[in-house]
Amino acid sequence: MRAPRPGGLFAALLVLAAFQGADPPGRVCPDPARPCPGFRPHDLSFVLPRDGVARAEARSRPFYAVLLRSARRCGIPERERLAVQAEFPGRKVFATRFECGGDPENDVTYAGVDARYGFLAVYAGESRAQADSVLARVRAAGRFPGANLRRMQAVRVYP
Repeated sequence: MRAPRPGGLFAALLVLAAFQGADPPGRVCPDPARPCPGFRPHDLSFVLPRDGVARAEARSRPFYAVLLRSARRCGIPERERLAVQAEFPGRKVFATRFECGGDPENDVTYAGVDARYGFLAVYAGESRAQADSVLARVRAAGRFPGANLRRMQAVRVYP
């Protein structure tokens, strides 16, 4: 059995070190003050793949959201989302606008919810414990009595 060549091992370590500093595709950007690039204000943004591979869609990592309210499709106005965002300054408040108004830029949808309805939601974290804490805060405020948790993914659909 041959020992590995030191040059090959060094090159592999350099490549590994380069990837450790990069944001992994699918990581959600939940801070409304620092969204990932390439998304609309009403979207929950995430790191998109940058590998040059053509694909039909890109998905975020799974996360929890507190659905604050449901509405008819395309029925949540941006002014309402912005007003609720002020109540959650460190957590992204997002609304589905997929295929609303014929705008091809509304290209983000969400897995884990009924696509026949619109919704207003707040990012609640990656773990169930984080999500339960956010849900308890929302329920204690009393403003959204039907609030509930959903495990979901953001989905960027490419034309």
